[in-house]
Amino acid sequence: MSQAAAYFRDQVSTLTDDGKKRRWIYPRIIKRKLYRYRSLLSYFFLSLLFAAPFLKIKGEQLVLLNVLERKFVFFGLIFWPQDFYLFAFALLIFLVFIVLFTVVFGRVFCGWVCPQTIFLEMVFRKIENWIEGDHLHQKRLDEGPLTVSKFFKKSLKHSLFFLISFLISNIFLAYLIGSDVLIRIITEPVRQHISGLISIWVFSFVFYIVFSRMRELVCTVICPYGRLQGVLLDDESIIVAYDYERGEPRNKISKNVENQHGDCIDCKLCVHVCPTGIDIRNGTQLECVNCTACIDACDMVMSRINRPLRLIGFKSESEIKNKMPFKISKKAYGYSAVLLVLLSLMSFLMIRRTPIETTVLRASGTLYQFRDQDHTVSNLYTAELVNKSGKDIGFELIPDDHRLKIQYVQKAALIRYGSSAKITFFIIMSQDAVKKYKTNISFTLRSQKETSGKFETTFIAPPNN
Repeated sequence: MSQAAAYFRDQVSTLTDDGKKRRWIYPRIIKRKLYRYRSLLSYFFLSLLFAAPFLKIKGEQLVLLNVLERKFVFFGLIFWPQDFYLFAFALLIFLVFIVLFTVVFGRVFCGWVCPQTIFLEMVFRKIENWIEGDHLHQKRLDEGPLTVSKFFKKSLKHSLFFLISFLISNIFLAYLIGSDVLIRIITEPVRQHISGLISIWVFSFVFYIVFSRMRELVCTVICPYGRLQGVLLDDESIIVAYDYERGEPRNKISKNVENQHGDCIDCKLCVHVCPTGIDIRNGTQLECVNCTACIDACDMVMSRINRPLRLIGFKSESEIKNKMPFKISKKAYGYSAVLLVLLSLMSFLMIRRTPIETTVLRASGTLYQFRDQDHTVSNLYTAELVNKSGKDIGFELIPDDHRLKIQYVQKAALIRYGSSAKITFFIIMSQDAVKKYKTNISFTLRSQKETSGKFETTFIAPPNN
């Protein structure tokens, strides 16, 4: 880092020098190798994002996060409120994975995978460049007077921005309420879906503001991930970094002087292409989203002046300062161990998960009942069975002990999809078979001739002496 740039930590890149106004960012776009890779990856994620609500597995859409009905679907697996512990466990695994990924690779998720970056850089920014021209034309247009041409370009741009925001809003709601419900909102009379229509318009305006005005502020101010990376990164983390050992001291190209300065010629192209307006040569900064635009820009300059590429590249601090090859830090091994344990527990819980969740309780306020006519004793139970599969299913309870019999008081032969059924029944046991006051008994729940689960309860009766 140069001494002249040491003041950068006291200044926000998106504010003017006096700190009173926002400084609008006009990033230059350089379409080299990494930019093309990002574009291809972005198109893949955009296709998946828009298609997922309409792709179905076993009659359910690929991904559904229906908070209102408390129903969550991931690649054909349905999770209900009874599975909340699995959802919390999966969220914990995701957070640990993000932490581990950040420790090893920095904030590359933000620049390559985050929907905010993908939509802004690969959709809205491209539309802006298509209508208003490159970064220089955009700046001149904004600073110039209002003319017919400017009014037309701005109107066209913001109309397209809102149209795309409206489309994103519909897709976003398809993840929350389901694509079938969304289609009904669109096709059926408006008066039948007032709340749904209001939601679509509200989200449309939110997305429009985010992508037309907020832009990089979402990454630098609103999103907490940038602040989190400052705690997680260490000298072994691979990040987008400037090789100051090779680049300093900076100087302009001179034909008469050789080998008296570093490879950096201070062209500031890496600053001009940055979507958050920072100078990567100042070191790791909260605003950097690892989009790699500065790598493409610097490589273009290095190739023109016949210097080695990757003056800016994916590097760790140890690699730059100590010329050490990359190695995984102890911190990363620790997070990997935690992640492995969590994944193992999650796998165990998923294997034990059954399509029918059963809760059996002895009826409150009741004791055993003697049946003198056949010398038996009975206990009264209630059971609630929740259908967590994707279809209506029938069931039956089978005692594991052949000496036990079931007599139903209230019986349901079928559990509807996504609902529950309550049954009440007596467990009957011969008085001669009772050996102790509290006996553990077990049952098998069968559905479609397959075992759907097992459960245990207790049978209370005085022992037969």
